[in-house]
Amino acid sequence: MLKTVAAFDRIGEENAFAVLARAVQLMAQGRDIINLGIGQPDFRTPDFIVEAAIKALRDGHHGYTPAVGIPALREAVAADLHRRFKVNVSPDTVMIMPGGKPTMFMSILMFGEPGVDILYPDPGFPIYRSMIEYTGARPIPVPIREENNFAFSAEETLSLITPQTRLLILNSPANPTGGVTPKSEVDKLVAGLERHSDVAIMSDEIYDHMVYDGETHVCLLSYPSIRDRLILLNGWSKTYAMTGWRLGYAIWPGKLYDYARKLAVNLHSCVNASAQYAGLAALTGPQDEVAKMVAEFDKRRKIVVAGLNKLPGTSCATPKGAFYAFPNIKRTGWKAKPLANALLEDAGVALIGGPDFGVLGEGYMRVSYANSTDNILKALDRMGEFLTSRKAA
Repeated sequence: MLKTVAAFDRIGEENAFAVLARAVQLMAQGRDIINLGIGQPDFRTPDFIVEAAIKALRDGHHGYTPAVGIPALREAVAADLHRRFKVNVSPDTVMIMPGGKPTMFMSILMFGEPGVDILYPDPGFPIYRSMIEYTGARPIPVPIREENNFAFSAEETLSLITPQTRLLILNSPANPTGGVTPKSEVDKLVAGLERHSDVAIMSDEIYDHMVYDGETHVCLLSYPSIRDRLILLNGWSKTYAMTGWRLGYAIWPGKLYDYARKLAVNLHSCVNASAQYAGLAALTGPQDEVAKMVAEFDKRRKIVVAGLNKLPGTSCATPKGAFYAFPNIKRTGWKAKPLANALLEDAGVALIGGPDFGVLGEGYMRVSYANSTDNILKALDRMGEFLTSRKAA
């Protein structure tokens, strides 16, 4: 009988992909399924970005690139961060990655081992906890609470840091809640972290373009006191509707950069060449399509929140970022995952139950409004009919 390394028994997964697979299976059977589960813009990648990739292929960019990415793209990332946040970033600290998850994987792998703690948001992106547990480190949840508008609390976060803490993972704008942590709270956190100079920080800012109601994204690179231990995660997937291109980037501090480079060489060699030229076009070309997409998400956000607040037993705080709502379904009498399963199988609406994002996700559902307004309205109607006619199992 084959024997695998015990650590593999600790690996979790992202259930949004399991829900997507089931939705596709049901559609293949002729069912009409509306998917509000997957976090994927329903827009096409802008044409000029696609054309840049095609041109790169025609120009002969078919081979390996440097493990850290082509120089022009690393320079464009640094320039974009300076343009948007007025932060100085050396291209020599930029690493081009095949999506966002490899940065999570590498960061947690660098700091996780038995006997240490890694703090992560709960509810939060499920891969954080999955990878922490894989390394043997203790996952310490940082509560993300509805009563705090789904922003993290600096005081509560700092109270969880112990001598065993190696890494703190932050995410704003947040998946799955849509929460945006205000600058005043980030300021308090950074001031407190100055007393914990041996704790590294990974800031997942993949939704940084998607903020609403006058909110402003706070980039952690803006704080000099933590730059020497800050890992920034970002990319093209959400901002430019490029999820399938598998293109992201990280900013690494000091010695960690070479560790990450070596991991990249061992893991994936380099990122797809033509995708990198597409990413270069995205950053250096017109940003009109990004603005249009975010404006459309804002319209859908208002429709989703209004519709969810009319459903029986459901209430929904207004998300300030990303493209997710996180309605409270406790008064329906349903547990979140059974309700998500019933809505998919019986009502044809794919959603993700809150517990797939952490222990504190029970009583909530993640609703992605990265789908058309027509589909969102149809889904809300189906959910209303279901909750009116069906009692909790």
